Amino acid sequence: MQQTPEDTSFLSSTRGKLVRLLRRSSHTVEELAERLGLTDNAIRAQLTVLERDGLVQQQGQRRSRSKPATLYALTPAAEGRFPKAYGLVLHQLLETLTDHLTTEEIDLLMRTTGRRLAALWPSSPEEPAPRLERALALLDALGGLAELEQGENIYIIRGYRCPLAAVVPGHPEVCHLLSTMLSEVIGTSVQDQCDGRKAAPCCFIIHGMA
Repeated sequence: MQQTPEDTSFLSSTRGKLVRLLRRSSHTVEELAERLGLTDNAIRAQLTVLERDGLVQQQGQRRSRSKPATLYALTPAAEGRFPKAYGLVLHQLLETLTDHLTTEEIDLLMRTTGRRLAALWPSSPEEPAPRLERALALLDALGGLAELEQGENIYIIRGYRCPLAAVVPGHPEVCHLLSTMLSEVIGTSVQDQCDGRKAAPCCFIIHGMA
């Protein structure tokens, strides 16, 4: 997931500092207050907001000499607030492949990867509608955003957010990865008509739906 300006602002705020501390390990209110130089009540107020937003959860208690203290920890959703190197690493990987492989070999690699991804969402002999819905759900699960359009004898998957947006402008061959993945899930030929110079919009043409 790419970090947004809102995420950057969040991480520099008091709640963001709390999240950073909890990312390392679970803490009690008293421990967090001591680390940030705030009162216990101020910490509780911030934790209430973080719990409401689904970023922090209570995780048991820590026994002490006085009385048990509630431990707070991050939820899995909170990880999305932190920078990820996926886009940068993938871009450099594709650059390296370009230096060492032919265009045909890279295309084969993209399509093979697309098939492997599709295998995580196996298809079944269903009517066209469920298969198309599964394809849209898969793009959504990968971080994209797409809608289905029906034309004359064809279907069109029109994307508004590409799950591989970080690398498409420099490496349009990754569109073949997605078209192959969709073809495997839907069970028929899918042709990508994306603009390889831009991260969006995506466009996949589907022929031969029974």
